[in-house]
Amino acid sequence: MTEQDENGRVGVGDEARRTVSDPASLKALAHPLRLKILRRLGTSGPATATTLAAVLDENTGTLSYHLRQLERAGFIEDDPDRSASGRERWWRGVRGLDVRRPPQAELTAAERAVLGELDRLRMEEDLELARRYALEHPEAEGWMRGSRGLLHLTREELAEFHDAYLELLHRFAHGRKEATPGTRPIALRWFGVPVDTEE
Repeated sequence: MTEQDENGRVGVGDEARRTVSDPASLKALAHPLRLKILRRLGTSGPATATTLAAVLDENTGTLSYHLRQLERAGFIEDDPDRSASGRERWWRGVRGLDVRRPPQAELTAAERAVLGELDRLRMEEDLELARRYALEHPEAEGWMRGSRGLLHLTREELAEFHDAYLELLHRFAHGRKEATPGTRPIALRWFGVPVDTEE
């Protein structure tokens, strides 16, 4: 699993990307509410625990707990522009993250189970996006695009293709503040899977 962070960014402008690949950090993502929090911060911008609780239909105490877990793992941070008043803490997604799965051989059984749960949660989201693409595509007026191909690649070429995809994401990445009028948050998904039965 290699992808942009939950806020839809691999890096913004000339901002350096920071790789996150330790199992403890990735464990923080393997919770449906935390993924919803990150998605909301990525699409709507900074928010307080109170705001997020209302939008996500959760109590503030629960939201605050999950926000602390995401902060500890390095996925969210204070928004200094909004938290300066000190009345309420505003949160934003950390920019410039490159989230990568550690090699399977380096994971314990428990860590593999956690990453399996994260994969399951992500797959549910991907299936919902695919459903929307199939059903809403005719009415989307150019806002939905897709491609499917079959390539014959070596393991090294697949890695090279994947890195090129990440560079392309980096090239087009803009934070909410830098985005031009008319932009919308767009979810991009890419995966490469062998279609034969050979190992």
